[in-house]
Amino acid sequence: MRMRSALAALAGGLLLTACGGDPAALPQRDDAHHSASSAATSSATPTDGSGTTPAAAEPVALRSGERFLELRMPTAYTPSAPSGKGTDEYRCFLLDPKLATDSVITGTNFLPANAKLVHHVILYKVEPKDIAKAQAKDDAEAGDGWTCFGGTGIGSSAGQNLNQAPWLGAWAPGGSERVSSKGIGTALPKGSRIVMQIHYNLINGTGADQSAARLRIATDDGSYKHLKTLLLPAPVELPCREGIANRLCERGEAMKDLNERFGVEARTADLLHLLCGSDPVGPTQQCTRPVTNPMVVRAASGHMHLLGRKISIVANEGTPSERTLLDITNWDFDDQSATVLPQPVRLKTSDTLTVQCTHDQALRDVLPALADIPERYVAWGEGTTDEMCLGIVSFTTS
Repeated sequence: MRMRSALAALAGGLLLTACGGDPAALPQRDDAHHSASSAATSSATPTDGSGTTPAAAEPVALRSGERFLELRMPTAYTPSAPSGKGTDEYRCFLLDPKLATDSVITGTNFLPANAKLVHHVILYKVEPKDIAKAQAKDDAEAGDGWTCFGGTGIGSSAGQNLNQAPWLGAWAPGGSERVSSKGIGTALPKGSRIVMQIHYNLINGTGADQSAARLRIATDDGSYKHLKTLLLPAPVELPCREGIANRLCERGEAMKDLNERFGVEARTADLLHLLCGSDPVGPTQQCTRPVTNPMVVRAASGHMHLLGRKISIVANEGTPSERTLLDITNWDFDDQSATVLPQPVRLKTSDTLTVQCTHDQALRDVLPALADIPERYVAWGEGTTDEMCLGIVSFTTS
């Protein structure tokens, strides 16, 4: 039971970059990694201090039956590290879309009011039956919202959260509006609420924020295929480079530090080995999981932090039916857009999905955001200066 509870928290806190972006060729997406030169010469305002912010995609006109709905935080909020240590806060804000009919979300965008502080945003669906629980969490803390490392603290079991995450959409660096293909949308029943979880990164300073989400909404008239999300996390076990010696280069000490900053959510670094099987320490880690229900994969994306180099998602790895869904060989934190598959890929319950990530401590030498942060043993962690390995598969059931 403790294992399932902790995995539920793990699943709730993983990051999704919203799907439905501009189509890109597969299997390869080879972007420019954030680099010292790009950070030094760019005139754009980077979201985390590590590189440039790509140009926004061209806006897509409203299609028949769609309307825009903007949901803004009720008041300005000034983030701080809740533990008093570290440079990160995850804050959940409860928003009411006031929907009188069952609807679908066909596009998502995030409008950061203080972009230098925002690391990523996830929009979660709160079913009508869970609204009282969400409101109680909001009421229990002073000011708007509540602290929510590892997820909202609302909702379903670990397996459901991993295989069908309760996400409506999300934003990460490089993101603009993501619009679903015609006839596809994420279900949002009437009477639902939305939790907007914002990960604030305080490396670039402090200040207040009153951000908003802008949704494309259409009536769910029965003609839409409902878009769902599957999460593929894998462990991160990245030691310090040879010749680097400090207290946090010991895994045990690094884990103590994670626990001080994020509490119980620091257990994710160990729980992922139970989910995926034990992996050797080193720059590359992977995780393979079975497909539990038939699906039609529409898009794929990945999430790492500043030390990421490569990420891939492969169906049926090592078999004659192997298909690469995502292959980014030069990870760019400032461009986490999804890759829409040119042709949907059908998977059945006998299939598998594998995510693999490679991280590199040498990137510390070229990234301004890490210039004043001592090298450490890096495990899975919630902070911007920690790391993640997450594959995201966006699918429908038909």
